[in-house]
Amino acid sequence: MKSGDSNTLLVLWTSGDLDVSMNMVLMYTYNAKALGWWQDVTLLIWGASPKLISENKQVRDRVKEIKDSGARVIACKKCAENLNLVESLESQGIEVFYTGEFLTEWIKSGAPMITI
Repeated sequence: MKSGDSNTLLVLWTSGDLDVSMNMVLMYTYNAKALGWWQDVTLLIWGASPKLISENKQVRDRVKEIKDSGARVIACKKCAENLNLVESLESQGIEVFYTGEFLTEWIKSGAPMITI
């Protein structure tokens, strides 16, 4: 990723709110990749969102659609560990790793990011 890359997007999803997740985060992330609004889209699952994925099939299905669209779906391992959800996320094909450095590098690069 280069500084100011205008065709790469990170969506940082921290909200555990179902309405926010379904009607903004997951809807926009899916459309951003599937409709070609952005060439490269990464969804970073952090904060309370892993719990929502584990508890709600509709959310899990939408995350799978996002992954199937070609977007990269990753999750913060420390958050997942705190919620005892590492295996659950990994079983869904989500990349789980310590993402603090990844996020810091993204921010420093100046590439576009949405935080919800």
